[in-house]
Amino acid sequence: MSRYIVTGTDTGIGKTLVAAALCAHLQATYWKPVQAGTDEETDSTTVARLSGLPPAMILPEAYRLATPCSPHEAARLDGVTIDPTRLALPTVDGPLIIEGAGGVLVPLASDLLYADMFKRWGLPVILVARTQLGTINHSLLALEALRARGIAVHGVLFSGDANLSSEATICTSGKARHLGRLPLLDKVDAPRLHSAFAASVRTDLL
Repeated sequence: MSRYIVTGTDTGIGKTLVAAALCAHLQATYWKPVQAGTDEETDSTTVARLSGLPPAMILPEAYRLATPCSPHEAARLDGVTIDPTRLALPTVDGPLIIEGAGGVLVPLASDLLYADMFKRWGLPVILVARTQLGTINHSLLALEALRARGIAVHGVLFSGDANLSSEATICTSGKARHLGRLPLLDKVDAPRLHSAFAASVRTDLL
């Protein structure tokens, strides 16, 4: 059964688009445990719009925080502390996609990182990585942080314009599977996203 955590090397790199496409392809339930920033479209709303999943397959967030910043800081501003017991792995039938926030070591509280929750959940990680300058260092550091905690890495899924040299270096040096590359889209809607995902991502490895 396909159950994955989608995380990234940074914020704003396409994790939510990857999560939406994965949910559509796998017909997977989606969960964003902590949403930081609610003024604009939330990640759950974006996934619902782009995946075509029925509302019952979009799980409610454990925490909805007002400020678009690191979850631990957004929680402080809202006067709450994120409790890991509220982030227990949900029980669902079938495939599941869990989307993190920012990168692997984003803090949820002063003594709790997203990587700590990845370890508790025990699911393999799909790392979304940019293809632009700097991606080799960021990607290898993320892979090293995951493996240091004994977290299984299913593979790296790139986002952006092709950069074959950097992509190959990351997967070779990081000992990770290349799951494909989701190209930049001039307009993001469900048909374009699904078409690009089917054409560019190794769906046979999912």
